[in-house]
Amino acid sequence: MSQQAEAEAVDTLPGEQLRLALVYGEAFNELPQDLYIPPDALEVFLEAFEGPLDLLLYLIRKQNIDILDIPVAEITRQYMGYVELMKSVRLELAAEYLVMAAMLAEIKSRMLLPRSTASEEDEVDPRAELIRRLQEYERFKAASEGLDELPRVGRELHVPRLEAPEARARKLLPSISLEELLLSMAEVLRRADMFESHQISREALSTRERMSLVLERLQGGAFVPFVALFSAEEGRAGVVVTFIAVLELVKESLVELVQNEPLAPIHVRLRTE
Repeated sequence: MSQQAEAEAVDTLPGEQLRLALVYGEAFNELPQDLYIPPDALEVFLEAFEGPLDLLLYLIRKQNIDILDIPVAEITRQYMGYVELMKSVRLELAAEYLVMAAMLAEIKSRMLLPRSTASEEDEVDPRAELIRRLQEYERFKAASEGLDELPRVGRELHVPRLEAPEARARKLLPSISLEELLLSMAEVLRRADMFESHQISREALSTRERMSLVLERLQGGAFVPFVALFSAEEGRAGVVVTFIAVLELVKESLVELVQNEPLAPIHVRLRTE
């Protein structure tokens, strides 16, 4: 049945037929014939145990029984009653409880067997192992309950969380004196002088112009030493251009080269008609 049907199941007025429920505006006065209720639709567990030792300890404490002197017959009867209940509703949980039931039945049978007076002094109490296990389980259970009662983060304690503000590092500017600044500037200028470059452009020399200069130098018809036509200050380019100009003049028969003997100085003069 939905929550809406439960909310609308209201008391009827006198004289009206009892309505069991009101579903989507339609009243139901009797249960449907095809209504199926599963057998396990409702389960009520008043006590929850973590195992057979927990059940035994519960039965012992409930009746204020001394754990060192357990009435095995009565405890076994109560234990088996609970096991039968579990078998009828939760069969998958009854397996480990049946093992304890067999142990209780064995202890009960050993205690009911007649024993001679001589063997009573030497025989160990059949309940000794069960008592030891119960005492050990009781200690661990008490320790776990003590731990559970301690304050727990998220249950009793709530740790506040606060996002840290965004931190911005402040950069401290160094303190520099004027003298240090001037020294640094001087060092920079000194390094700049070491890498200073000079752009050199070549002087454009014309062969025709140099030919005209040579002809002006030879005016008068006198012999002029060949080496006198060159100037060392002009550099290699000037010497080459002058030499080419002289060769061009010789080629055009405007000047002539004269040498009196081998290895003698060469002279230049204007060629006459």
